[in-house]
Amino acid sequence: MKKNTFKVLFYIRGNRINKDGNVSVMIRITVDGEMEQLNSKLVVNPEIWDAKAGRAVGRSAKVLELNSRLNDIQVILKEHYYDIQRRHGYVTAEMVRNAYMGITQREESLLKVYEQHLEDTKKLVGLSKADPTYRKYERMYRRVVEFMKKKYNITDIPLREIKYQFIVDLEFFLRTEHKYSQNTTYKCMKFFKQVINKAIRAGLITVDPFNGYKISIERVDRGYLTEDELCKMMQKEFASKRLEQVRDIFIFACFTGLAYIDLAHLRVDNIQKMFDGRLWIVTHRQKTNTKVMVPLLPPALKILNKYEGCYNDGQLMPIITNQKLNCYLKEIADICGIEKNLTFHLARHTTATTPRMNTPRSLPTICPDARGAARATCRKFFPVPQ
Repeated sequence: MKKNTFKVLFYIRGNRINKDGNVSVMIRITVDGEMEQLNSKLVVNPEIWDAKAGRAVGRSAKVLELNSRLNDIQVILKEHYYDIQRRHGYVTAEMVRNAYMGITQREESLLKVYEQHLEDTKKLVGLSKADPTYRKYERMYRRVVEFMKKKYNITDIPLREIKYQFIVDLEFFLRTEHKYSQNTTYKCMKFFKQVINKAIRAGLITVDPFNGYKISIERVDRGYLTEDELCKMMQKEFASKRLEQVRDIFIFACFTGLAYIDLAHLRVDNIQKMFDGRLWIVTHRQKTNTKVMVPLLPPALKILNKYEGCYNDGQLMPIITNQKLNCYLKEIADICGIEKNLTFHLARHTTATTPRMNTPRSLPTICPDARGAARATCRKFFPVPQ
């Protein structure tokens, strides 16, 4: 921690003599070269003032009382200085002056800053942020509120009081109380760190509580369907129309690599004939607002043709909620004898791991916005087939 230089100097305003021939004794507080001045409310005859010593000269009762009160002021200022240093980790001359004068310093709390961050993020939804991103920040906000109540029995905390142990305890809470996996915990802590970083940039926190804290993402085999499993699902005849529709939506996602949210927003206008004379999907990823162009392979085109004209609002397929899709997919997996945790997100993994599906495309086609670490993440979804 940086060591501050702290000085207190008493001086007089020699050009401002009152009717009794006295002048005001002023206080100059200096911290790291930064100065603040204030009136001590004490007066002295300028003829008995020692500028070098910063005290009155003499042994009279008035002189002794004045010097004693100046000594008391100096002690009080030092106490304020060390108290501020202990509580905040840093001191300014203004902070010492305000403390002496009884001016309460405006102090930001964690939830106040987090709520402002949520408000700012919400305004960016549809511009530079996606709604799912906002919802993740909001969910983490609720977890932090819950954590503080359970761990410390408090409803909020000053930013200056957030230390390394707070971060460690928060991670432990997510893992134990909510049974979060390594990667889910990693993502939650990443969201929280962004809020803390914002407070640091605003000068509300001087010591980063995340200093020394480490958490890594764990490589996970996310799974995918083999060609045999995919063909089995495509060829299966279902007695339920709803299962058939869910199967079609899943297969369409397998042959396009589109995420659920992007598929749900597809409309007739997104199907365009391109330079090669074929039909392509031209859309923007909801998560990143990046333009994506995907060729319609025969199986995907066949599914589109199957539902053509069935919906009046321009919707291409019978989309239901992601939660309901995943419930039906588990039923489909049982019927087809697929012994995997079949979720809709598995379609995006299947896209690249099935050679005959990913031949016309490359990683930049599906993840055109991916760079660096983001490209590495994208490769987890689209691994190179062995």
